[in-house]
Amino acid sequence: MSATRMLVLGVVKLVGEAHGYVVRRELKSWAADQWANVQPGSIYHALKSLAKDGLLEPVGVESGEGPARTTYKITATGEHELQDLLNHALADASAGNDEVSAGVAMINLVPRKQAIVLLKNRLAGLEGQLAPTRHGITSMPEMGKPQHVSELFRLWLVHLEGQVRWTQELIERLEAGEYALKD
Repeated sequence: MSATRMLVLGVVKLVGEAHGYVVRRELKSWAADQWANVQPGSIYHALKSLAKDGLLEPVGVESGEGPARTTYKITATGEHELQDLLNHALADASAGNDEVSAGVAMINLVPRKQAIVLLKNRLAGLEGQLAPTRHGITSMPEMGKPQHVSELFRLWLVHLEGQVRWTQELIERLEAGEYALKD
């Protein structure tokens, strides 16, 4: 749920104050339902859970057409949680694709220099996985494992090399001043 938490917190922060429909509409416009598996029900659940945890604060209720809608704003604790989630997503090589995707979607909430440092940390972690993954390709038969199992390591290596290349290129784009970030 950390990708959903990050996205919901991030949208509320970006908008200032938002109810579930606003968060849902924004994330739908980013196609987050496809790349982070963020479904409408998970958005509303996240809003309630984040409010219960003190990360969001209800600030009003809108009533008009349809049911009443609780409007939320992010709390100081929520800001801290959002930064922790962003830091993990952008820096940790073990972060899942949905977390990384959410982190990239919210990278504009991070100062440029910090984003570059976080991504360089991620890059170092990814590069550190290359040699063991390459070794796995050749070591399966030596370990008495079925030779075809090495195909898993080949798949992981291609994925890993793609992540390394993409991370390097994103760092270069950020260093060149592309994209409007927090600063």
